[in-house]
Amino acid sequence: MISSLAADEPRVDGLTAALEESDPSVSLRVNPGKAAPSIAVGAEPVAWCPGGFYLDRRPSFTLDPAMHQGRYYVQDASSMFLGNVVRELTGQMGPIAYLDACAAPGGKTTTAIDALPEGSLVVANEFDYRRAEILRENVTKWGYPGVVVSRGDTSRFRKLPSTFDVIAADVPCSGEGMMRKDAEAVAQWSRGLIAECAARQREIVDNLWGALKPGGYLIYSTCTFNRDEDEAIVEYLIDTYDAESVTLESYGAYPEILPAIGSAVSAYRFMPHRTRGEGLFLAVLRKPGELREGQASERSKSGKGVKGQQKLPAWWPAGLEPVVIEDTIYGVEPRWRDLTEQLLKRLDVIMPGVEVAVIKGRDLIPAQGVAMLRGDRIPADVDRVEVDEPTALTYLRREAISLPDGTDRGYLLLTYQGMPLGWVKNLGNRSNNLYPANWRIRHL
Repeated sequence: MISSLAADEPRVDGLTAALEESDPSVSLRVNPGKAAPSIAVGAEPVAWCPGGFYLDRRPSFTLDPAMHQGRYYVQDASSMFLGNVVRELTGQMGPIAYLDACAAPGGKTTTAIDALPEGSLVVANEFDYRRAEILRENVTKWGYPGVVVSRGDTSRFRKLPSTFDVIAADVPCSGEGMMRKDAEAVAQWSRGLIAECAARQREIVDNLWGALKPGGYLIYSTCTFNRDEDEAIVEYLIDTYDAESVTLESYGAYPEILPAIGSAVSAYRFMPHRTRGEGLFLAVLRKPGELREGQASERSKSGKGVKGQQKLPAWWPAGLEPVVIEDTIYGVEPRWRDLTEQLLKRLDVIMPGVEVAVIKGRDLIPAQGVAMLRGDRIPADVDRVEVDEPTALTYLRREAISLPDGTDRGYLLLTYQGMPLGWVKNLGNRSNNLYPANWRIRHL
């Protein structure tokens, strides 16, 4: 592996020892739209990420209700650097269309959400169907309303020419950067795997390039070290599409982050013998042409409404328009309604916006998506009941909980430490737990 980086490159001295002898760090990133968790108080900040913190130990995150509320995301510190990149690229723009093409489990998607201009649309795609469900859960918990989740091969994006202002491709790779924390990454490594991954990476960027607007940016990243999957793919884009290698203002701002190796392209290399985090390679390329903004529609032209002209429920989030798919009502941002409908036609979309309600006969049952929204999107007059930690964990296991005598009947929003946790239907003598069955925690 080291030979692929050039054995005479002094900057890689110590990499093998770091992989074999040091332990991975533990870090998390707090959600700026929700109350900070106590777990971050007094923790050491990550230099390149506002809201990123290193922990001195790994607690039982599964048994912390705050994590399930989307108040923080457990993420490697190196990956948090994406926020710097997105913020610098889009800081002078209005709301944009952003594609995370290989998005599961959602760490980099939520990082980008916090760095993008407010009101942007984020399309998060994942090839693997099982991982796509994990992605859906994690971005829902983060609470940003402008997210579409799709699943399937990146070839589908060939049907969406010049659609996205920024595309992030954190492509599948040989995983050398994960060798400290993942024994499988060590066991599966081979030069044949590197060649196979590089071929797949070229195919992915070929699929995505046409979906990028002229003047738009492609953020290419891997969690591996070798040049075949890193600098060589960037050079392929430059040679094939006349892409421009972009040097950001933050380039060189952190001496512990290495530049490209054996190449003139601008890139960031996070390597565990130099940085406090796992392996990451990241580079930005610009598509030739002039980027035109403001192409989102300001209002819906579709006329789609709620099935059967039912009234919107009392918990309907402010500022969203309804879209009905089968028995589920979603809320979408009006400015992105037309593009969302295009995505529904061309992609396998499993979440076109905020999941707000499920239609059951004449009833509307509140969905977890609206409970997870941040800010003031949830109507203030929704009935809420505060619970303690043991009750919150019982709820998150999707078990029956007891509510105080005199609690109002009907749909209630449970809160923990003042933040929404999820829905129950109080029937008086008992309450129905409405937490999503596939999200329940199984840890005793």
